[in-house]
Amino acid sequence: MRRFRNHPLPFPAGLVLASALLVACGDGDASRAGGATGAADRSATAAGEGLDAAEALERQAVHLSAEQERALGVVYVTVTRETLTRSIRTVGRIEAAEPNVADVTPKIDGFIEQLLVATTGETVRRGQPLLTLYSPELVAAQEELLTARRLAAGIDSTAGESWRAARAMLEASRRRLAYWDITPEQIDRLESTGEVSKTLTLVAPVSGIVLEKDVWEGQRVMPGMRLYRIADLTEVWVEGEVFERDIQFVKEGAQAHMEVAAYPGEHRMGTVSFVYPTVDVQSRTNRVRVTVPNHDLRLKPGMFATIFFDVQVAEDALTVPMEAVVVTGERNLVFSRDEDGMLEAREVVLGARAGERITILSGLSEGERIVGSANFLVDAESRLGGAGGMPGMQHGGMSMPGPESADAGRRPSDTTEQAERQDGVEHEHD
Repeated sequence: MRRFRNHPLPFPAGLVLASALLVACGDGDASRAGGATGAADRSATAAGEGLDAAEALERQAVHLSAEQERALGVVYVTVTRETLTRSIRTVGRIEAAEPNVADVTPKIDGFIEQLLVATTGETVRRGQPLLTLYSPELVAAQEELLTARRLAAGIDSTAGESWRAARAMLEASRRRLAYWDITPEQIDRLESTGEVSKTLTLVAPVSGIVLEKDVWEGQRVMPGMRLYRIADLTEVWVEGEVFERDIQFVKEGAQAHMEVAAYPGEHRMGTVSFVYPTVDVQSRTNRVRVTVPNHDLRLKPGMFATIFFDVQVAEDALTVPMEAVVVTGERNLVFSRDEDGMLEAREVVLGARAGERITILSGLSEGERIVGSANFLVDAESRLGGAGGMPGMQHGGMSMPGPESADAGRRPSDTTEQAERQDGVEHEHD
């Protein structure tokens, strides 16, 4: 400072020097700011280019040391050949078998005189009387039958055409009653006694349980009206729904077993009797029918049952753990290990799955060693193999810069400015 007082600069020269210093400083700041902005732009561009390059980078073979394998938790498995089986589970409902269900309906007008089976749920046998029916048409038909019988009996067989006409009339009267569900025994009794009955009895067409009763005493009935619904429950249907992906394994004739909550621990065996030809568009499931014997009548319509289909999904096929497959969305990859320890990405075609194992249709051979776990980390290393590997995979670590490297990174101008500031301080003390 003393040196500057002893040698003052003229005003114009000092002003010019100050202006030059200010301009120089401003230009330096601007240039540094511009340089920083340019560097940021170049960094962003480089980052974008690097991202595009990483996305386009193909998977490369990688090699992991024993230490790296332990750090990542890599486990190797062998491609084996085996038969895969699995159990398909679904829930079904017990229903009466349709071929064993019969409706009792009259074919003539009439009135119910007496109900011989009066409640729902009763057990009936085939041919058991259900009700008595009064119908004027039935009475007229009985009288017609008796008249035709007397006429046929009064004409000699040598009469030729007359005898044949009488026999035809008799047979027509019998058929008329039979078409109205009058049993042959009732017709024979009518012909043998010759007495017209006011009422005729309708009998059960099948043995089973009365599921529905829609008639009462004194009620008028019309042709086609359902009076009873009877079902033979010694064999029942269990209908369930199987997902679309599993329907290929469930075929007609296959065995199935089922459990019912009402009887814990009991297993009933059944047979797949029908697979419906359509798939439900909402649930993406296919209905399957299982026929189950029920001679003890413990399985009741309306019960829910759990159905199990033990199916064979693949026979003598190459299999690997599902965890060993990297599913990218476009393709499926596994990492095969060669004799030198190199891990190579292999594209495979997947087949049926059973539990935690899946079949390989192509891409691998029996006996190959593949990565069985941590394959996503290996996949990341394979994709970044061309860019120097995953961060942290280099076990040398990152070295901290020393004093020499720090000084080497400084700009020469920084050293000059520091020296000038030091010199100015020394002059001030002088």
